[in-house]
Amino acid sequence: MRGLTLETTLIKGANKKMSYLIETYELLEAMKAEEIRIVDCRFKLSEPSYGRERYNKEHISGAVYFHLEEDMSGSVGTHGGRHPLPNLDEFKQKLEEAGIGNNTRVVAYDGGEGAFASRFVWMLSYLGHKHAQILNGGYPAWKRAGGRVDGELPHYNKQTFEVVTDSTILATYAEVKEYVNRKPNEVTLLDSREERRYMGIEEPIDKVAGHIPFALNEMWNDGIKDGSFLSAEKQRERFAELSNTQSVIVYCGSGVTAAPNYIALKEAGFEQVKLYVGSFSDWISYEENEVAKKS
Repeated sequence: MRGLTLETTLIKGANKKMSYLIETYELLEAMKAEEIRIVDCRFKLSEPSYGRERYNKEHISGAVYFHLEEDMSGSVGTHGGRHPLPNLDEFKQKLEEAGIGNNTRVVAYDGGEGAFASRFVWMLSYLGHKHAQILNGGYPAWKRAGGRVDGELPHYNKQTFEVVTDSTILATYAEVKEYVNRKPNEVTLLDSREERRYMGIEEPIDKVAGHIPFALNEMWNDGIKDGSFLSAEKQRERFAELSNTQSVIVYCGSGVTAAPNYIALKEAGFEQVKLYVGSFSDWISYEENEVAKKS
């Protein structure tokens, strides 16, 4: 690390928390003062090879690539959903080989969707990492700003990453099941999918249409405009009907597009936010579970 210390660059006030988002101009400036590991998370659910092909052709200089299904997800089983968490020991090794340790400042980007970079940053947070951010606007914003790109594959010295999982940001199936059975007032379940899927009008991916009982609906990309996350104030307006003293559990189809809602809620000032990684695809894998629909 050169010049400024990590603590200096991350903390501008004694009680101010680091935003999960970083603008292109902020990243360009920060890179002059310190080493930052850039992670390319570009991906298309309909074309799994898309992101890696684009990365191999061109990426932010020095960036490493993490694939949603090969690196950020584990094998699909009977339960656990379509994008379960990977084996944490294997993921930890991949982080270390990419030169990412516990104190490495990390900035992740995708194609501007926000979902794939959010998944990566949430995962780092779950593993106890405190210095990960999303490049707001993704790769398109970097290109517009004239940031340096190339097709070189970087190599970094292996780092040490100690995993200390944070259970306060992960909602398990058992926890969601308990919520549905008791429907406690102190918890809000938030479905992040499109309204038509939430209502059960159509379901293009999963075998059952509808939503987890008692869940509210707030589509994930309503918090993103022109490839960038809305401001904290705008996010608070989105979630105005929710109490920030309540615990919020976000889910989607498979735990990927719910991640931007996790980020948006945190930016809006919600402290108790959890991601149900298995999401709806895990919920319906248990045949006895009820599924709700809206007419």
